Parts: sequence; structure tokens; C-alpha cells
Amino acid sequence: MEDFTVSTPLWRWQSATAPAAWFFVTIAGDIADAIRLAAIGGQWLGGRKGFGSAKVRATIGDTSWSTSVFPHRESGGWLLPVKAAVRKAEGIVEGDEVTVTVSL
Repeated sequence: MEDFTVSTPLWRWQSATAPAAWFFVTIAGDIADAIRLAAIGGQWLGGRKGFGSAKVRATIGDTSWSTSVFPHRESGGWLLPVKAAVRKAEGIVEGDEVTVTVSL
């Protein structure tokens, strides 16, 4: 298993028509490139899925969870969704700089 760690802000996306919001961190730059190279090498947990997503294990602070990363066209990197239980457990809110480790 290969690990990639990055510090990046937590941000919120909300549709104009839907009341719910989604929270993400963007993994860009050299780390995104390294993840992409690992994907090409077939190192993903369970392979690639719909929308070009891939299953990963993510860790912020003391909280780890299974999720997927999604290609992000604007940054050329990956989007990692951060669910409410993780945000609550780690005491993080929109705009906070978070350190996340993604394990393939």
C-alpha cells in the first residue's frame, strides 16, 4: 500500500437547488501526479470505478475511513469528499487547513 500526505483547505460545494452541502479537499500538484502514476501502475484498492473515481483509505488526524477520490478537471488533481462524521470527530470546518493521508 502506498501513502500520500498533503495539507490543503477544506471547502464546501453546494448546489443552487439542493439544500445539502458536500465538503472536499483538493489534492493537486506533485501529490496528485504521484497518485495518478500509482493508478496507472494498478496500485488502487479495488481498481478504478465510475467517473474515473478510485477507492482509497483516507486519514485526517485520528480518523480513518474508506472512500473514493474523483478526478478534478479544474485543478488537474483529485477531489476527496470529507463526510460529516470525520469533520465532527476532528473538529474541522470549512476553510480549515487539514492534513490528509490517502492510502492506495
